[in-house]
Formats: sequence, C-alpha cells, structure tokens
Amino acid sequence: MMSYLSDIQFGDKKWFWLLLALPVMIAWYMWRLKKQEGEFNYSSFSLLKGIRTSARAKFRHVLFLLRLLAFALIITALCRPQSRSSWKNTKTEGIDIVISMDVSLSMLAKDFKPNRLEVAKEVMLDFIDARPNDRIGLVIFGGEVFTQCPLTSDHKVLKNMFPQVKAGSLDQGTAIGLGLAGAVARIKESKAKSTVIILISDGVNNVGEISPLTAGELAKTYGIRVYCVGVGSRGKALQPVAIYAQGEYEYDYVDVEIDEKVMTEISDMTGGKYFRATDKESMQNIYQEIDKMEKTIISEKSFSNKAEHFLPFALLAAILLFIEFILRYTVFSAIP
Repeated sequence: MMSYLSDIQFGDKKWFWLLLALPVMIAWYMWRLKKQEGEFNYSSFSLLKGIRTSARAKFRHVLFLLRLLAFALIITALCRPQSRSSWKNTKTEGIDIVISMDVSLSMLAKDFKPNRLEVAKEVMLDFIDARPNDRIGLVIFGGEVFTQCPLTSDHKVLKNMFPQVKAGSLDQGTAIGLGLAGAVARIKESKAKSTVIILISDGVNNVGEISPLTAGELAKTYGIRVYCVGVGSRGKALQPVAIYAQGEYEYDYVDVEIDEKVMTEISDMTGGKYFRATDKESMQNIYQEIDKMEKTIISEKSFSNKAEHFLPFALLAAILLFIEFILRYTVFSAIP
C-alpha cells in the first residue's frame, strides 16, 4: 500500500483546500453534542450505580467518523491522483543471431512430416519465441542467397516473413558457402559481444563461387560462432526428382547425402557445434547450446504514461457512506 501511494501524484491539488473544512466539521459536531446534553437535579445518584454504558452509546461516534473519512476520500478523488510519467532505464541480455536456411527442393523431402522445410520453420519460430531479448535475422539460400529479413528485435515482423519462405523459390542447387557468406555479411558489423549463425541444410555444396570452408574462415575472422544443422533421416528419403509445368513434383526415394564432414569442420573452427537432425526433437537440441553462450547487455528506455487513479478513492468513499447509512438506520437508529 505504501509503495502504491509513493508512486501517486495529484493533477489538481487546489481541492486539498477543502480539507480545512474537516476541523470545522469536528468542532461543529462537538458543539452539537454538547448542546444536545440535558441536565436535571436529583437528590442522589445511588440508584444509578451499576448501570453500564451500552455498546451502542459507546460507538455512536463511529457514524461521524465514517462520514468524515468519506469526505476526505472524496476530496482526494477530486485532486485527481495519478501515477507518475517517467522514463525508465532497463537492461536486458541478448545476442545477435542470423538463421541461414536452405530452401532447395530437397527440403520438401517427406522424411519429416509434412516435409523438412516446414518442420525447420516450425522449430525456428519456437526458437525465436524463446529468445525475446535477441536480435535475429533470416537468410535463405538455394543456388543463390537472399536476405529475407535483416537483424531485428521486432520478432513479429521476422515471424511474418516465414510464410514467404518456400522451397524452390531461388535458383536450383545447394550453395552452402554462399548461404554462410551471406549470413556473415549480415552480422559482421554487429556490436554485440556474441554473434551466432545457425546454418540449416540437407545437402552437399554443389554450386556457388564461395566454398563452405572459405565462408567458415570468414566467419571465424569476425568471431562469429556457426551452428550447423544437417536435416534429414539416414538412408533413403522420398523427395522431389522432377518438376511438372503445373508446379507439381514427382517424388522418388533418394539417398540422403549431407556433407557432415564440412559442416562439422565449419562449426569446430568457429567455436560452434554440429547437429544432425533426424527428427523435430533432435533439431530442438540447438536451443540448449545457444543458451549457454555468453550474452551481451542491451540498454533500453521505456516510457510510462500517466494513469488516473481516482476511482479507488471514490469507491471507498461510497462504501463508507453506505455503511454509515446502514448503521444509522439499524444499529444506531434514533427512537422518536
């Protein structure tokens, strides 16, 4: 209660002058009581000995006290109590993360339900929700690389980009080197103490002018940790092998080939870790590793607007007046 009152200020203090009426009301009440007292002469008070004052007589002043408190609360409500407007400095911890996601046609393979890409997107959305203090960006790659969303702390904007991420939307092929280099370009200027790239792919680098290891060396130069996630079951998987004119795909069972050796080497050289995701649950393991990383402090300023708080005072005054009314015409009702 004290902390609540300490945050209150008043928008119209002139009404506090009405509190000067309280001493007048008390003086008037005492004068009225004295005037109502009667006296009579009697030879002896011995007959009155042992007669106790009733509880009703003892507490009859409660009615006036309730009315007095209600009057003070009404005056307080008229003074417009309100919370203070203020700037508040807060500090949160976060890191800068760029997700680099493979969108080649093989990501439509059905060894994940409904396919690899949709599961990867779902897991990444959960990951974004679990990292509210991080700036996160999204890069996609196939035979070329494209920045879907630069680093941002507005996660709502970022998440709205995910429905636009579709397999086959870029040139055919798997340019892991370009995908990693594109992510490095988006995060290398970061001022965060910790920077991370999460590279998700289900294949082997087969196109692009930058090799994966060269891109890994580039990430290492800028002190960026790279977590590589190889997506795909072991053995064969049902995946697109041909595209029809109507945009439909022909599926067949194809050997799952992921360049785990190169991905592991990239992760090791940058201080990250390689994961093989054979299902949704194993893909989520990357959360635990990133959470262990050192976090950087981000300073933020927030503004608190004024809010009116007259209602609690007015309600309490109404309750006291109601109680006074009930007591006056029940327990303390006057006999005509």
